[in-house]
Amino acid sequence: MNPNADTLWPGPRWALAVLLAVLGMLGPFSIDTYIPAFAGIARSVGATPAEMQQTLSAYLFGFAFMNLFHGALADSFGRRPVVLSGIAIFTIASAGCALSETIGQLVFFRAMQGLSTGAGIVVSRAVIRDMYPPAQAQQVMSQVTIYFGVAPALAPIVGGWLFVHAGWHSIFWFLTGVGAVLWLANFKYLPETLDVSDRQPFEVKHLMRGYWQIGSSPRFLLLALASGIPFNGMFLYVLSAPEFLGTHMGLAPTQFFWFFVLTISGIMSGAWLSGRLAGKIAPKTQIRHGFVIMLTISVINLAANLLFDAQVSWSLFPIAVFGFGWALMVPVVTLLVLDLYPERRGMASSLQAFVGSSANGIVAGIIAPLVMHSTIGLAAASLALMCIGLVGWIYLHHRWPEIGRSVQA
Repeated sequence: MNPNADTLWPGPRWALAVLLAVLGMLGPFSIDTYIPAFAGIARSVGATPAEMQQTLSAYLFGFAFMNLFHGALADSFGRRPVVLSGIAIFTIASAGCALSETIGQLVFFRAMQGLSTGAGIVVSRAVIRDMYPPAQAQQVMSQVTIYFGVAPALAPIVGGWLFVHAGWHSIFWFLTGVGAVLWLANFKYLPETLDVSDRQPFEVKHLMRGYWQIGSSPRFLLLALASGIPFNGMFLYVLSAPEFLGTHMGLAPTQFFWFFVLTISGIMSGAWLSGRLAGKIAPKTQIRHGFVIMLTISVINLAANLLFDAQVSWSLFPIAVFGFGWALMVPVVTLLVLDLYPERRGMASSLQAFVGSSANGIVAGIIAPLVMHSTIGLAAASLALMCIGLVGWIYLHHRWPEIGRSVQA
């Protein structure tokens, strides 16, 4: 924690949470905004559904790759330069997407977007822990998750409206404007929270030592699996939204927002409860509650899809409950990751995001295209992805029972 934290942000805590949340929202917002326009973009550039799916996986793999470096750069040069550079590149890439005339150009600029947006998510986590002790950090992390949840709910509404009224290019021009405004806001308001005394030398040997120290730690890897992989049990449905909502549910692109509103309501409710529980119950207890909720609803969802034909009246609610369980436990797991290596919080945040976003890319490029044509396949894959994280947490709990045992102030 920065020793001068009290003087770095004179405003209320919620205002910093809003700034960091908007910073972190850029990634999911740029994913979900153009999903309602998938079919229109495909017709415009002459792309197949499989090729359009690669615009998602290119973004996610770019995001995953650069996540290896955002945190290390932020540990060496400070939080502000990394954030401002990332937003600037995102803004340029968004304009490139708007000007794309072929699927190849669109994939390239989507990859550029992915390479840049991770800076916001990775660095915002490190900023929170720079500024607050554990219990307060969990409360702020939960507030960020609440605000963060607004983006995927608003994005398809905005994207669907822009697509219908102004064409798909307007979606990416809109993102260009969002990037420009966000850059100006962070240039003016975001404090530099990394104390000079805590900066790590930017040397290859030192960086490799840090990557090896964290990346070879079983505790880190298991915590990263526990936080990153279950998310894909819900994210799978987001990635498959054109098929799941359009084909299976029979919804028009402008109606997709119902799915996102329900899902994000679940996430926001779980994050709110996580903040309320900060400092009151042991972290491992809260994590257990989250996994119990996710496991129970995943089994119910699979059973319902096996027994009944999927209908809008009930098919969207299990995903929202899943999001509630995930948001209840993920702020706690993230703080446990950051506190494993206090001197390398940026790098730890980077590697945690790398694990999660690599899984996102695999789900987007391989798993989603395989299962999105069947509601049973989607439910089964969602349960399987959640179980990977659950097994990781159970083994961690068995091997290192002291992790997350005590309530932190």
